[in-house]
Amino acid sequence: MNALVAWFDSMATNVFILPAVLVILFLALVPLFLSLYVSLTRLSFGQGSFVLTFVGLDNYAKLLVGIDHVHFLGLWADPSPIGWLVLGLVILAFAWWLIRYVRGGEFAVGGLVGRIVVASVVTVLVWIMVQTIANSGRPGTVGVTLIYVFVDMFFQYMIGLGLAMLCIQHIPGRRFFRVVFLLPMMITPVGVAYTFRMLADTYKGPFYPVWIALGLGGTSWADNAWGARIAVMVGDIWQWTPFMFIVLLAALESQSIEEVEAAVVDGANQWQIFWSITLPSILPVSTTLILIRMIEAFKIIDLPNVLTNGGPGTATESMSLHAYTLWRVLDVGGSAAIAYMLLILVTFSAMSFVNLVRTRAQAVI
Repeated sequence: MNALVAWFDSMATNVFILPAVLVILFLALVPLFLSLYVSLTRLSFGQGSFVLTFVGLDNYAKLLVGIDHVHFLGLWADPSPIGWLVLGLVILAFAWWLIRYVRGGEFAVGGLVGRIVVASVVTVLVWIMVQTIANSGRPGTVGVTLIYVFVDMFFQYMIGLGLAMLCIQHIPGRRFFRVVFLLPMMITPVGVAYTFRMLADTYKGPFYPVWIALGLGGTSWADNAWGARIAVMVGDIWQWTPFMFIVLLAALESQSIEEVEAAVVDGANQWQIFWSITLPSILPVSTTLILIRMIEAFKIIDLPNVLTNGGPGTATESMSLHAYTLWRVLDVGGSAAIAYMLLILVTFSAMSFVNLVRTRAQAVI
């Protein structure tokens, strides 16, 4: 009897937790597998009903090598000399990275295979970027998404770190500016898009006198592909820099002051203190922050949809907006295929960052 009671006591925790776990798994996995099946089908309508016809990998082939490959991957052209230089540097960097790993003391076959996969995928992505960014090329939704993610994250982190460094200084009004710097994050992405749409209006926007004074009255920044992309990126940077700022500010304020005081006594200047003490102390927080923001940045859709509607043409269209556009025209299979391609890209980027960057960064600390 005592043994039976003890068994029930040991199982009680699992019994109470199991329903919540099953609900979470159902809500997470069922839509995932259903969307995978949808990505392998094509929607057609019959009399009073619809039919999902299984077509295998046709939707993926259409994106990669079929009629939609220019929209998805971009229009390829001969790379410029700078493009060839960038590609060569990337290949040399990965070759050095792999050779260094093989010669190191922690060599493992699994680790080598993983690094070869990462190097190969990143090299292919760089190859696509240098070909589509060429003068006669045009980035597809994959390239535009990668531009948004990495350019935006770079400026968001640098500006956020600069503002955080400024706000830890003992200057008048720093509490006021801490609140002001957080305001963009409190606005919805759609609100940010409409705000920048009004600010950039050269016909009747609030900055119309400024555009007239600069000789830009009546011009349209959205007529140029890179002008439209820059407008989207500026809006995204403005909205998400406060997220970087508030987390980095908390990290800076939690660092040990004793090390800084000891460095000052030893005669270290501000740059030496930042490089040798401050940056290593916030590196674990920074890597986690970049990982979270990177996953979120891949899903950008509000700004390009409201601000430019993906235009001119498809110049500002992200992968999420591409999937939404196909869904609106009832190509649900193609839309699901793009969503899964985005899932694969996000998963690859996040896992590569965690395994090859974040873990090593934290190990150094």
